[in-house]
Amino acid sequence: MPADLKALKSRVGSVKNIQKITRAMEMVAAARLRRAEQRISALRPYAGAVRRMARQASEAAGNVPNLPVLTEHESVDTVGILLVTGDRGLAGAFNSQIIRAGLKAAEEHRAAGRKVVWYAAGRRGVSSLTFRKLPIEGSYVGFSDRPAYANAREIAEQLMASYVDGQLDQVDVFYNGYVSALTQVVRRETLLPLQQATILEEAEVDEEVSEETGHHALVEYEPDADQILGRLVPDYVEISVFRALLESTASEHGARMTAMRNASENAGDLISNLTLDMNRARQAAITQEILEVVAGAEAL
Repeated sequence: MPADLKALKSRVGSVKNIQKITRAMEMVAAARLRRAEQRISALRPYAGAVRRMARQASEAAGNVPNLPVLTEHESVDTVGILLVTGDRGLAGAFNSQIIRAGLKAAEEHRAAGRKVVWYAAGRRGVSSLTFRKLPIEGSYVGFSDRPAYANAREIAEQLMASYVDGQLDQVDVFYNGYVSALTQVVRRETLLPLQQATILEEAEVDEEVSEETGHHALVEYEPDADQILGRLVPDYVEISVFRALLESTASEHGARMTAMRNASENAGDLISNLTLDMNRARQAAITQEILEVVAGAEAL
């Protein structure tokens, strides 16, 4: 067998092995994506209820700024940026687009004279910031495939403690919002101060508003609304972080499934082209052998 024909045959075998791996990874990502979608669907009612109760309690309390975590700082001098990425690659632009968005926002903050403090969830975000020699105040790894509520609580507690202690004046979180297996949207949300987050927004329709009268249901608080709000606010921050983790997980599985499907299709095209080249090389080798036999016969 000629050397070039042998090399082509070896390359076809290598590409077929890679195609088997990418197909298996696509199937695994699809199974994990379905579970991640179920977790997001299960979280939404609870997250909506916590948001609604926190908003109602803030309206009833009347002195929301007295709570440290709800107090807006006089000026925004230090901004914390939380990047939610994955622990692994092979997911297309899933990780890189979050890192690019975070770095762009950091440049904007620095241009405005603000200091940036970095937080990263996921090994890809941690390694990227480390490679750029950017100091990381908080790194959280090892759970991007299936984040637990305890992971969100750990992140939220550190962010809230830094905000209350005055180390941070604002916290922005960047994550991939899940739309579909083919579409992931980079989302930037202000987590703290909560006056700029969704906890106090008035646009959301309260589920306890009567359709006939348009009035809110009467709510009596025991203990008072201040204490209840103080308990709900940490829950809301934790839920917000947990939702970002779940959205990122579903987006990662969807991006990996799509990337592996594209890789399998590209491998199939490459196999077809290499097989065609291999057949041409084999035909050329056979033709050359026939010509050599004919030339030898004529020489005799």
